[in-house]
Amino acid sequence: MFKNLMITKPISASPEVHAGEDSPVTPAAAGLGSEHGQLKRTLSGWQLLLLGVGGIIGAGIFVMTGQAAANHAGPAIMLSFVLAGLACAFAGLCYAEFAAMLPVSGSAYSYTYATMGEALAWFVGWSLVLEYQFAAAAVAVGWSAYTISMMESMAQLAGIDWQFPAWLASAPVTVVDGKLVSTGALFNLPAVLVIFAIAALCYVGIRNSARANAVIVAIKVVVILALIGFGAAYVNAANWHPFIPANEGGDRFGWEGVLRGASIVFFAYIGFDAVATAAQEAKNPQRDMPVGILGSLVVCTVLYIAVSAVLTGMTPYTELGTAKPVATALEAYPALSLLKYAVEIAAVAGLTSVILVMMMAQPRVFYAMATDGLLGKVFAAVHPRFHTPHKATVIVAICAAALAAVFPLGVLGDLVSMGTLLAFAVVCASVLILRRTRPDLKRHFRVPFAPVVCVLGTLSCLSLVFFMGWYNWALLAGWTAIGFAIYFSYGVRHSRVRQAARGEHV
Repeated sequence: MFKNLMITKPISASPEVHAGEDSPVTPAAAGLGSEHGQLKRTLSGWQLLLLGVGGIIGAGIFVMTGQAAANHAGPAIMLSFVLAGLACAFAGLCYAEFAAMLPVSGSAYSYTYATMGEALAWFVGWSLVLEYQFAAAAVAVGWSAYTISMMESMAQLAGIDWQFPAWLASAPVTVVDGKLVSTGALFNLPAVLVIFAIAALCYVGIRNSARANAVIVAIKVVVILALIGFGAAYVNAANWHPFIPANEGGDRFGWEGVLRGASIVFFAYIGFDAVATAAQEAKNPQRDMPVGILGSLVVCTVLYIAVSAVLTGMTPYTELGTAKPVATALEAYPALSLLKYAVEIAAVAGLTSVILVMMMAQPRVFYAMATDGLLGKVFAAVHPRFHTPHKATVIVAICAAALAAVFPLGVLGDLVSMGTLLAFAVVCASVLILRRTRPDLKRHFRVPFAPVVCVLGTLSCLSLVFFMGWYNWALLAGWTAIGFAIYFSYGVRHSRVRQAARGEHV
């Protein structure tokens, strides 16, 4: 059982794909057995770019910015976004090289399997489960807060004194001084409902999901630009002083707080790597994957820094630690009341698109792991009509809804960041390893100055992990233990690569 833990999956670079062609990815490259259906190539380069923007812009602007500024970085949250964006830029370049060379659905899991071996690939795949599964749940919690705020605002406009029942509006527990305490709530009903609604959309097809995402992205980008434009007129430069508040101990402010803030807002960037999970459904992955990954990352980083500057300039950072910091900042300015309503609508739309992207990505990682034999065949099932991993989508929706119902935003967000950072670090290292072990592979996109970029990417991602709280490490350790229990009890015995190595029929 413990032999060949570092066995790698044979790969070959995919031949170039032109729009409208069927997938040329071989079973060896994609991990597909003859009994499994293949995903259909339907996504254009523009749709991939919007998919990335849809996944990135959301929780970072509408939720995490205020949390990180109020508790850790202060106005220097702008620097936190720069540091997190820099780490993502390194990782994004590495993702682009892999996604153009190996346009398969497994993202970092598939790349690691080809370079570092099965055991580490399982760890990365399980970390991606942590990333996408918990991200969908975390963003659903933020969506719930903004939706309730929007509903109550509409009630006020109509002259109705109405509030959403508090016992159905939040998690039953929260974190105080590193300890879980009861809130008195039952569960977060809106968060559960939005996850199931989006799962239904993902079930019927990625093309429909991508079209819905494009509409949502257009709405939220317009509103964000309006927020930057109108909000800039109300910026009080005094709110930016001190730019880096004095450290109050631990990771509360000072440079320690800036770095801790970077590890928190890193959550805001996870959407770009979800583009890689759609590589097997891209019409021309060699041309479009780098554009989708890197283009969405650049656009969103600029918007993030601008919004964080406006928010901390409009409102003292100490007042932004809410589940809806953008709405909180605008509430202080009656002249911007219409913008507040627009932001609430855009936040609901924006967070919806993030959940949509996460709910699209997670089943496709499961699909890749299942077709390799490391998970049960149910996760590899493809709907004969919709060409989606429909059974995996249902399972992901049930698990994400359960998490969103009972866990608070802070715990979910930190766990997502940890899983993401670990996966990014491995991808950065994998590019260098594959450059040495398989220099013959055709690379349609190459990371510039690869030794420097890959090393900096690996180190920057790992360094941010170390600024997480101890309870996050404890939860990560428990999650990893569960994952390897599944791997050794099922994956090792059913691995297709191992079966092929033993000469067994696959």
